Amino acid sequence: MPLMRIDVIKGHDEAYLKQLLDIAYEVQLETFGTPQGDRYQVLTQHEPFEMQILDTGLGIERSNDIVVFNLVSRPRTTKAKIAFYDQLATRLHEELGLRKEDLVVSLIGNHDDDWSFGHGEAQFLTGKL
Repeated sequence: MPLMRIDVIKGHDEAYLKQLLDIAYEVQLETFGTPQGDRYQVLTQHEPFEMQILDTGLGIERSNDIVVFNLVSRPRTTKAKIAFYDQLATRLHEELGLRKEDLVVSLIGNHDDDWSFGHGEAQFLTGKL
């Protein structure tokens, strides 16, 4: 159950943003093997000055099309994470024209007792999930 928080700079139309979300969800299903309907995405749009995303000394030039993904997820294998990064960058580039230089992804692992999907219950622990 990844919780995706996606940050972009304002200026994209609704169709572009919906496709961005759809691609991310499809890549999640393929690479992490999550079940259909396991979709938790929060998209936030910012003014350009609100996103200062530099290159960490890698020589990467960013544009105003920058997209930052922050995923909170149950533990994933290194192989699955690398596949997620690669497939997400490739599909966003091919289908939306997003430069691969404008994609930043951060994965934060957590455990079954870190989730409640409602009703104040820990569904992974109660066996409901």
